[in-house]
Amino acid sequence: MRDKRPRLDPALYTGLQQYFLTFCVAGRRGVFVDATTVGVVRDQILRSAADFYFAVIAYCFMPDHVHLLIEALRDDADAARFVHQAKQRSGYAFSKQRGSPLWQPSFYDHILRGTEATLSVVRYILENPVRAGLVAATEDYPFSGASHYAIRDVMEAACWKPGGQP
Repeated sequence: MRDKRPRLDPALYTGLQQYFLTFCVAGRRGVFVDATTVGVVRDQILRSAADFYFAVIAYCFMPDHVHLLIEALRDDADAARFVHQAKQRSGYAFSKQRGSPLWQPSFYDHILRGTEATLSVVRYILENPVRAGLVAATEDYPFSGASHYAIRDVMEAACWKPGGQP
């Protein structure tokens, strides 16, 4: 198994862009099943986002992975540095709490272009628990959110009707 995915040109990770990221739990263990664990990891990811000038447009902690849609807030925002710090901080906090490593090496990424792509990715992220059969409606899942926007506003922007249906 390869430890690292091939990365794009490092210059593409800097600047005013949006990135769809997925971090997978080591061994794909289902660790994100309680509010305490999710809170510890989420807080470190959101802290890193703020420190590296990113808004987290949407996030969703599934049992064995987390999806993030981040948006740079400054020209010099560096997504690669954010990811490194977010995984390091959250992994350390998790390890202190649970005594085991958290993340698989590397991460999955996609650079977004255009508003339609943004809304499509937001919908994908927030509907993930419904597709997995964890909840009946997106608003029922407790481990989804956003850093700069109210989750209700994010869902409305993605054109949800009441009950979690598009």
